[in-house]
Amino acid sequence: MTLRLSIRAQRGLLLTAFAVLCFLSYFSIRAARAAHAVGLKTREGYEHAVRLEPSDPRNWYLLGRFYQYDFEQSDPNAALSALLVARSLDPLSADTLLDLATNYGEAGKNAEARAAYLEAKRVYPLSAEVLWHYGNFLLRDNEIDAAFPEIRRAVELDPKRGAEAFSRCHRLVSDVNEILDKVIPQNIQTYVDILSDTTNSGQFDTALQVWRRAKVLPGNVNLMEVTPLANALIQSNRMTEAVQFWQEAAVKLPVSIPPDPSGSVLWDGSFEAGFFGGGLSWHFPANTKGVQIKPDAREKHSGSQSLQLMFTGRSNIYFSDICHWVPIEAGKTYRFSAWVQTKALTTDQGIRFGIFSSVAGRSATVFTGDVHGDQPWTNLTLTWTAPADAPLTQVCIVRNPSELPDGEIAGIAWVDDVTLTPVSPGSAPGFTPNDAGQNN
Repeated sequence: MTLRLSIRAQRGLLLTAFAVLCFLSYFSIRAARAAHAVGLKTREGYEHAVRLEPSDPRNWYLLGRFYQYDFEQSDPNAALSALLVARSLDPLSADTLLDLATNYGEAGKNAEARAAYLEAKRVYPLSAEVLWHYGNFLLRDNEIDAAFPEIRRAVELDPKRGAEAFSRCHRLVSDVNEILDKVIPQNIQTYVDILSDTTNSGQFDTALQVWRRAKVLPGNVNLMEVTPLANALIQSNRMTEAVQFWQEAAVKLPVSIPPDPSGSVLWDGSFEAGFFGGGLSWHFPANTKGVQIKPDAREKHSGSQSLQLMFTGRSNIYFSDICHWVPIEAGKTYRFSAWVQTKALTTDQGIRFGIFSSVAGRSATVFTGDVHGDQPWTNLTLTWTAPADAPLTQVCIVRNPSELPDGEIAGIAWVDDVTLTPVSPGSAPGFTPNDAGQNN
């Protein structure tokens, strides 16, 4: 049997449906207008949003934040009022509780600030953000013993906070080891982040203290991350410390490289590491006009690869861009050795090596002979005595400009197995297999 509604009933249903549709449309449009107002990110926009949607705690929270952090016209009292409304509408919002605590703290109401932080911690006990802010509140209040565990837990949950945590704690506590013991988790990447931060701020002694703890932790390091400290030590004429640091960092590489010949003061003289970023490694600019530089696994004198230099033939260049800092002992005699192979390397000026020192502000340089044309692997050697006052010395691959009209150099050269060894082994701080294997 089919039931039929009367005309009056049908009209009533239609009117009801229309009313419901209008009701829903009204609230949808109002919510959309409020969202648009919030999206403006202006004082007027946030104020309009809370008028349109006064029951939305997010709108009150955003309005409170704007009042609190508006650089041009901040209003802490209005911010507090808005944040309190937001909290009453959503007592479980960690964002609201944290900004409320900040507001109280900046007003000198430490008891209220502490209560807000503790409430946020109760609601979100595993929030790195909450623990971080509460720990820093305690730190500012000079409650060091209470602050350290909170900050440590924040760093455990978010290791990227490690460098900033160390920096903030170190402003109040001078003992580096105390901070590392109580605040910084035993994570090597966190320690490397701290190493980078302290190096960038010129705290080289602090960086070395951090490294002494980092080097015994499990895990690997990226040479690019630790190179700035090695560079800084070299430029500060702290070559002995730079050498030790570099040796210890090399032990932490993900893949070990073959050791250099015993006594040689050149690290990775056979280019096996493939790292050319500075420090105590080979280094050169990313782009060198007229020369293309890369490792080559097809041509080598020994090991798995050599370094290839391809000259484009477009210029008669002076080239001395591939260099290596070396730790030397003043007045000591060394024997230099390198192997070079060339293919169709044009002009009368080929590839040679130079040892560059600075003595009393003046350059002191010695060169090997050169190799050009088509030559098999050729050994370049020289015996060199370090000047009495030459703390910084570099070994560089060199091409001197030709004096002939057609001096534009083209062709390929390969370099491998470069060493600089004291004539009396053991008297210079060289990179030896035993050194590279120590982790003191």
